[in-house]
Amino acid sequence: MWKSATSTTAAAFLLAASAALAPQTSQAQSYPDKSIRLIVPYAPGGATDIIGRATAEELTKTLGQPVVVDNRPGAGANLGSEMAAKSAPAGYTVLVSASSLHGITPFLYTKLNYDPNKDLAPVIVLAQFSNVLVVNPTVKANSVQELIALAKANPGKLTCASSGAGSSIHMSCEMFKHMLGLDITHVPYKGSAPAVTDLIGGQVDMMFDNIPSSISHIRAGKLRALATTGAKRAASLPDLPTLDESGVKGYLSGAWFGLVVPTGTPPAIIARLNADGQKAVQSPAFVKRMNDLGYEIVGGTPEQMAAMIKDEYERWGPIVKASGAKVN
Repeated sequence: MWKSATSTTAAAFLLAASAALAPQTSQAQSYPDKSIRLIVPYAPGGATDIIGRATAEELTKTLGQPVVVDNRPGAGANLGSEMAAKSAPAGYTVLVSASSLHGITPFLYTKLNYDPNKDLAPVIVLAQFSNVLVVNPTVKANSVQELIALAKANPGKLTCASSGAGSSIHMSCEMFKHMLGLDITHVPYKGSAPAVTDLIGGQVDMMFDNIPSSISHIRAGKLRALATTGAKRAASLPDLPTLDESGVKGYLSGAWFGLVVPTGTPPAIIARLNADGQKAVQSPAFVKRMNDLGYEIVGGTPEQMAAMIKDEYERWGPIVKASGAKVN
């Protein structure tokens, strides 16, 4: 009798589970059957927006549905990121996520209405690059050491722009200040593009910008580049030394960008987005466009992206805490 009841219960459980999975399976098979919103949590024109728009073009071709970029800047990328995290987990809202969201934001912000590492699921890392230290051409510094001397001689007077509190651009500046004991004033913007505009206009003095959003201005002479922040020289700026080469020993900072979706999105849909993301980053036109702008293509699986998120979280936590930076 007990065995029979158990068998009946097990059969009922399997039937219920199958019924629950059926809509997900059907949904995944027909996905996508309408347009997809690709949220970029920064203003148009910055590095995140550049790669977001290039990715949207490629995904539109392979998915067979329009992938529409939706810029939602503000609150250090948290406005758009929270919007994505709280969207329906059905594959129709995708977020262009930066490494800073996963490694810096959890330690910087004291009041978040979502958890970037629990409420968003990894899909694929698209590309990565170093940042570049740039100054307005009127700043009296032609090298990193001259900039350091200028900052020491004028404590609190130099201003360092960023794409928003908690971004890799912001923390690159904080790391620079922390390692050298400098007093430089941070000026946050809603995205890299408006920050660069004010840097060119002379409203701020310096910035650790993503290479893709500054490289055209560097080549045009509108910004003076002093050094890059990676472990090796950037392929797009081969004549520019790294900060480590310039005397700031051990300095290392950069950023990567990827796609994430709300947690709970069916695995089959994540797999489809990953497969099409792989096609995007392998497209010759995409690769050339990204390389010309200073990006290094990455790609990979959701599991590999999860490992990179874990590394970011463990690496940046101590740096953010040491900087004393907090945003309420």
